[in-house]
Amino acid sequence: MDNLEFIEICEKKLEDKFRAVDETAYFNQVKVLNAFRENNVAVRHFCGTTGYGYGDEGRDVLGKLYATSFGAESGIVSPHLLSGTHALTVALFGLLRPDDTLFCISGMPYDTIRGVIFGENSGSLKDFGVKFSYCDFNINGKFDYELIKKKFDNSVKVVYIQRSRGYELRDAFSCEEIGEACKFIRSLGFTGCIFVDNCYGEFVEKREPTEAGADVIAGSLIKNAGGGLAPTGGYICGKEKYINLIGKRLTAPSIGLEVGSYEGGYRIFYQGLFAAPHTVSQAVKCSLLIGQAMAELGYENFPAINKVPYDITRAIQFDSAEKMVDFIREVQFASPVDGFVTCEPWAMPGYDDDIIMAAGTFVSGASIELSADGPVKPPYIAYFQGGLTYEHGKYTLERILYKLRK
Repeated sequence: MDNLEFIEICEKKLEDKFRAVDETAYFNQVKVLNAFRENNVAVRHFCGTTGYGYGDEGRDVLGKLYATSFGAESGIVSPHLLSGTHALTVALFGLLRPDDTLFCISGMPYDTIRGVIFGENSGSLKDFGVKFSYCDFNINGKFDYELIKKKFDNSVKVVYIQRSRGYELRDAFSCEEIGEACKFIRSLGFTGCIFVDNCYGEFVEKREPTEAGADVIAGSLIKNAGGGLAPTGGYICGKEKYINLIGKRLTAPSIGLEVGSYEGGYRIFYQGLFAAPHTVSQAVKCSLLIGQAMAELGYENFPAINKVPYDITRAIQFDSAEKMVDFIREVQFASPVDGFVTCEPWAMPGYDDDIIMAAGTFVSGASIELSADGPVKPPYIAYFQGGLTYEHGKYTLERILYKLRK
């Protein structure tokens, strides 16, 4: 059986899942379109401003548009939020004060945010007197409610949930699971902010964590929410009282969200959000196809192919560094940009181990575009994500199969 015949068999097995993905994409497309209409988006909102940016309607309406799309009261969307990690950092510094505790109930946070939380002499939250505690998962990789109750105390001001897996071997959390966790935290008498790192999860489901009980969510525009069009930026959405606090950290305490210009204009950010539901559906289909094929070949997948994915990332486990590296290199070789480059592991800023990363993307490092990466250490896990078009993912799989089946 040649590789294309093998892929067609995988596609046949995925027909029901693909239909469900299309249904979710349609639901979210209508939701976003209604948000555009509700906020009276007009051509004038695409224009840029300079200097202080007083009265910048494009900036202000863009924040309202994201908030409406995510079922939140208020939002900040800015090209000056440089990454998902930066958006999370600005939000946490806006919400926390000395002697407060940040309590993460979803295990140890992702590598790049650890230095933000407890780095030494680097301007971290710890340097400013913010305490940190966390709970590991239970044996099923889910929230450990008994441990959460045991470790919770009145010093907790922000409860932190990481929706996606990062470089961990677990499934992403669904909005239903996040909603249950929010209810449990509230049952402990918590009245502070429940904060969700929403990276990789936007528009994968029909609702967002802010529609399930979270107070604030944050993420990157070069992942799901930017639809593959946004060239940079991040968003923070949630309850207005928290967004106002965060805005004072984004700019200055005396100014808040009254300033902020961007001469380049905002059209591509508006258009990216409009495209996001469809673009995310393409990425989810790419993930399902890769997962089905790798499972057929005997490689363990996270999430398992019989489960619904709750983000655009798929973890695939290999029995050697060589196979993991071969997989990631084929993703690079199938890329439209820098497809001639051979990936090598390197000491990537913000990570504890050498990382190998395939990202032949139009927007540098954009995870919504087809990419793969992972730390080169046992167990050898490649983290595959994105895909602006399903066809690109299918062609990439054909290359991967040719390499691995040899």
